[in-house]
Amino acid sequence: MNPRERRAARHQPPNPEAEAASKPRRRKVPITVEQVVDTALNVVATEGYEALTMRRLAGALDTGPASLYAHVVNKADLDELLIGRLCAGLVLPEPDPAAWRAQIRGVCVQMRDQYLEYPGISRAALAMAPTDLEIVRVNEGMLAILLAGGVAPQDAAWAIDALFLYVAAYCLEISIARRRAEDDDIAWVRDRAELTRRFTALPPDAFPLTTRHAAELTAGEGHERFDFTLDLMINGLYQR
Repeated sequence: MNPRERRAARHQPPNPEAEAASKPRRRKVPITVEQVVDTALNVVATEGYEALTMRRLAGALDTGPASLYAHVVNKADLDELLIGRLCAGLVLPEPDPAAWRAQIRGVCVQMRDQYLEYPGISRAALAMAPTDLEIVRVNEGMLAILLAGGVAPQDAAWAIDALFLYVAAYCLEISIARRRAEDDDIAWVRDRAELTRRFTALPPDAFPLTTRHAAELTAGEGHERFDFTLDLMINGLYQR
């Protein structure tokens, strides 16, 4: 089975006979796709997404990189498996026309929390044309919520894309900021007081608005900025 066929086979209903026939005969304890994903997520959780390479993953599985390609086509395929696993943990509500805004917001919050458990993993969700059934399940559920709320199909389709992108970018920025903050020389990137001081120290003649509104520019605790932007996007759909 070539790599393309192997990838496509994962998205088909299970076939016990075919699975038994495809099991490697040389290994007493064969590697499974589930084990690959579990190990990859552990690497990301402990070392960050940037540390996840096929070679690093093979080392964590105590095997050679070539052995991985019996289960994963390439790094992009692994990325899709990882995001699919996280999407499998998302709970999708029964669409309610009276509560669609809260429902779509809830799905995005779940997605955010999943991404933040694994530093930088949301990078894997970018520029992806998913075929993983769990990712498609989440897309289908979000589409059902928006359509139930009266959102036009084209608006709903583009809105889902925008929401996926925003959640991924938001989580990626947090992971990058946290990594940079580990360096004492640039710890200020997460220090609101220091950032405010830098803004207010700018020449007011050249930056009158920045110096005047430094407090507003640096405001926001926890996920306040995330909540604001998410509500802005969803309320924009409602107004359309």
